[in-house]
Amino acid sequence: MPELPEVETVKRTLKHLVIGKTISKVGVFWPNIIKRPDDVEQFKTLLIGERIEDIERRGKFLRFILSRFVLVSHLRMEGKYRLEEKEAPMDKHTHVVFSFTDGSELRYRDVRKFGTMHLFEKGSEWAGPPLEHLGPEPFDEEFNEAYLKSVFKKTAKTVKAVLLDQTVVVGLGNIYVDEALFRAGIHPNTRAKKLKNEQIKSLTKSIKETLSEAVKMGGSSVRSYLNSQGEMGMFQQKLYVYGRKGEPCKHCGTLIKKTKVAGRGTHFCPNCQGEGQ
Repeated sequence: MPELPEVETVKRTLKHLVIGKTISKVGVFWPNIIKRPDDVEQFKTLLIGERIEDIERRGKFLRFILSRFVLVSHLRMEGKYRLEEKEAPMDKHTHVVFSFTDGSELRYRDVRKFGTMHLFEKGSEWAGPPLEHLGPEPFDEEFNEAYLKSVFKKTAKTVKAVLLDQTVVVGLGNIYVDEALFRAGIHPNTRAKKLKNEQIKSLTKSIKETLSEAVKMGGSSVRSYLNSQGEMGMFQQKLYVYGRKGEPCKHCGTLIKKTKVAGRGTHFCPNCQGEGQ
């Protein structure tokens, strides 16, 4: 699933490609992607004549700011946007097409068909799902050592499970939780409430630094991720543990192990990160 750096990269590339374009027609070929409104024909009709004014990101969600509406899009596992000319052949996995008055098309492709789209009147998108209960952004001032300490002391969950919770902090997923925990020297199976103040301080810093570096490098292309111009992210070259089971740790040479934490495949260095508590 694309995480914060990948969605941020998609947002930035799309802004260069589609801002200022006006929608002339919408095609929906897999109706289950459209979650709001319930009537897909209404979704298509409401978008005709809408101009794309901006594109923003909230956690792993894209927010297309239109003339009267906000389209909230979640890419889930395999969702991708691509700008094409209308004459270009249509891929069988293309499920939503936004045709523009200039003859170009923004096509949403999703092999797994797990992506979602919600359409709201401007300003109303914060009052209901999927955005209403999201936690702070990792780069926000409120996401700090004190905030994490207050969250951790109230839970019996592992630190990895807490960081994957989008109501605690948005944008983090399996890749960047594993990477941030490695940098902080914390085993992913450690109970969050058992972390010492110095560990929480280190973890807060490592989360921000890991995500910042990943954004600069366009995210991680560890599966099929490409940005909206069909380009790979390059941060996978800097991964310390994720996807490196059986390979030597870049710091100490110990073989990277893989286990399951919070139901997710989890990579760690048994030497650098010690034992879970």
